[in-house]
Amino acid sequence: MMTQEALGTYLNDHLAGSITAVEVLERAIESSEGSPLQSFLSELLEAIEDDQDLLRHLLKRIGVAESPLKKAGAWLAEKAGRPKLRDSGNPAAIGRLEMLEMLATGIYGKLALWRSLEVAASRHPELGDLDFEGLQRRAKEQHDSVEIHRLAAAREAL
Repeated sequence: MMTQEALGTYLNDHLAGSITAVEVLERAIESSEGSPLQSFLSELLEAIEDDQDLLRHLLKRIGVAESPLKKAGAWLAEKAGRPKLRDSGNPAAIGRLEMLEMLATGIYGKLALWRSLEVAASRHPELGDLDFEGLQRRAKEQHDSVEIHRLAAAREAL
């Protein structure tokens, strides 16, 4: 059975992943100013921030604090990945491909999060009012949208 502590750790892990995604997206949006990709990334950023808000709400609901250590680790992970995603101030084609792969992987992890929480909801009443079907559908749609852009980046980069 998933304890409150385990649930809090799990939610904090996914919150840290979303923090990394937001940092990467904010930088990618700046680097792609004026391109069609910028509009897509801006919409994706808004959706990921909405999910991030939900994770924070769930942490409060179960009485678990956000982990400053995991948030700092997420921030550092994004900073460590910066040099590879940059080419004279703009994302290089391979960097864009890898950025989109990272986002696709993270969003797939978010889909797994919603599926896991749905399974655990019977033991955690504080999860019972979540629209798991809607959250899973939204994550799948986000993943599919990123995948379209990722494949276009692969054609360009490789």
